[in-house]
Amino acid sequence: MNDQPRRRPAKPHRRPQKDPVRFLAFEALRAVDERDAYANLVLPPLLKKARAKGDFDGRDAALATELVYGTLRRQGTYDAIVAACIDRPLREVDPPVLDVLNMGVHQLLGTRIPTHAAVSASVELARVVLGEGRAKFVNAVLRKVTAHDLDGWVEKVAPSYEEDAEDHLSIVHSHPRWIVSALWDALGGGRAGIEDLLEADNERPEVTLVARPGRSTTDELVKALGEDNSLPGRWSPYAVRMAEGGEPGALTAVQEGRAGVQDEGSQLVAAALAAAPVEGRDTRWLDGCAGPGGKAALLAALAADRGATLLAAEKQPHRARLVERALAGNPGPYQVVTADGTRPPWRPGTFDRILMDVPCSGLGALRRRPEARWRRRAEDLESFAPLQRGLLREALKAVRVGGVVGYATCSPHLAETRVVVEDVLKGRGGEPVEAEWVDARPLMPGVPALGDGPDVQLWPHLHGTDAMYLALLRRTG
Repeated sequence: MNDQPRRRPAKPHRRPQKDPVRFLAFEALRAVDERDAYANLVLPPLLKKARAKGDFDGRDAALATELVYGTLRRQGTYDAIVAACIDRPLREVDPPVLDVLNMGVHQLLGTRIPTHAAVSASVELARVVLGEGRAKFVNAVLRKVTAHDLDGWVEKVAPSYEEDAEDHLSIVHSHPRWIVSALWDALGGGRAGIEDLLEADNERPEVTLVARPGRSTTDELVKALGEDNSLPGRWSPYAVRMAEGGEPGALTAVQEGRAGVQDEGSQLVAAALAAAPVEGRDTRWLDGCAGPGGKAALLAALAADRGATLLAAEKQPHRARLVERALAGNPGPYQVVTADGTRPPWRPGTFDRILMDVPCSGLGALRRRPEARWRRRAEDLESFAPLQRGLLREALKAVRVGGVVGYATCSPHLAETRVVVEDVLKGRGGEPVEAEWVDARPLMPGVPALGDGPDVQLWPHLHGTDAMYLALLRRTG
């Protein structure tokens, strides 16, 4: 008789099941990390390919989008939670593993996906993209995460506001500490305002369309979208907001270039420059940093309505091609050139109106590009400073006496906004320029909370726009 214990038959090997939604979201997150890509550029072609293969419907696309953007927006908070659940420094966790973990944490703490489904789907994804060994690590960490909800975890991993206000806000609202500090300085005020701003940065922005004057109307866009999927612009007379999302590129007016996708803050900047009073002639306009072309297209339409000509200049050839595409079909005269605004090919005193929407840190568009907050460093602003001052200085030379220059940034950082303008006007780092401030506030009628002027800073939490800055200057000599 054989006294040896009988062995249980081995479990049959199960091949991990590939979830197309989570796999696509993981692909997008890896592209953002490995190639410094932007999610808003990476995700649409991935979704289009998945739809073409028949893998996705509308709900799948919505979930994939939420997983990508939610994970990126809350990365700082989720990193702190994962760090509390592991026995090694976070920097020692391989980036692909951290992407799977953070996407799992988002499902557990930031969505209504049931706990067991969030854990099992994340572990299955880990098996597919990481292998069995690291899938066990993912399983162990996520099971620890299930011990608390988001508020409970934040209470554990963030210092109190009284102990360290900036670090508290950084972890609670998932922004690097230096950005919290910079935004707070620009905004001023107490705790409520900065918390509202940081929270607004973590909300999904609306899709806003612009009806380019003389080429389209808001009524046309509303009719094309339908009453249920359209809202009027808050402030811009050319704006229509898409209430339920959707694909703006499917609209005929957008396909034909008569309308486009453009944040309402960007529309307000272009419209304010066009409305600023100038003395005498008003026939030659310049957009000196025109790429990718949204403001140029609106300015070209406004210029054409008055019989003026727009010159759109862009230093980068590929961005100049985007400007050409945006302006194609404009009824009025315009020209697109590849040119460096710091070494311009045009003569001094040539233009009546100039817009200089200068390269900047992009801290005003963190709603749209949440990954930018993790890439930027405080020292990056030092590289922008000479360029911003140089562009504004040359713009003030290029406008004629009595003409107006609009200096704009998609950043509220003081080092990129008012400090630049004041330095140029006072001749710091170059020859002083004879120019005076023009109050921009009356040129944005109906828009509240524009501050003490004469310049204007828009805010996501106050205006529902990107944090655009505009200073208007009239050359006096």
